[in-house]
Amino acid sequence: MAQQVEEKKYPQVDFVIRREGASPDSLIQILHGVQEALGYLPEDVQKYIAKKLKIPMTTVSGVVSFYNFFKTKKDAEHVIMVCMGTACYVKGADKVLAELTRLLNIKPGEITKDGRFSLRLVRCIGACGMAPVIAVDGTDVYGRLTPEKLGGILEKYK
Repeated sequence: MAQQVEEKKYPQVDFVIRREGASPDSLIQILHGVQEALGYLPEDVQKYIAKKLKIPMTTVSGVVSFYNFFKTKKDAEHVIMVCMGTACYVKGADKVLAELTRLLNIKPGEITKDGRFSLRLVRCIGACGMAPVIAVDGTDVYGRLTPEKLGGILEKYK
């Protein structure tokens, strides 16, 4: 398992760590930012954060389990994050969000009736050059979106 953690890349986690500073003192802020981006803090991501900050996994998992606002389980099978940062918003993130809410029949913060999708708004995914951007499950990033492209993207996750 440790081998898999070292090989796997988490661009949103890396972005949050760069933004908050790769210091053990920034752990809580990093966990908040990562949870905002991913929707939860799975064990493999906690291990990745521990490795990046050069701290024991028990420190990370201890903080996550101590504070009740951190979630270790995903609330839907697929979490779709819509970037609402300045670059994305200017390039049409509001239209992308409107189409996603129509296609999924949910609002941000809600879960589809079948439990397949949840929709979250995030401040920045870290892919401004590809605006507007969404990320699915924190690892699959789709950029230069138009509302017409969303149906095909959703089909990949059904």
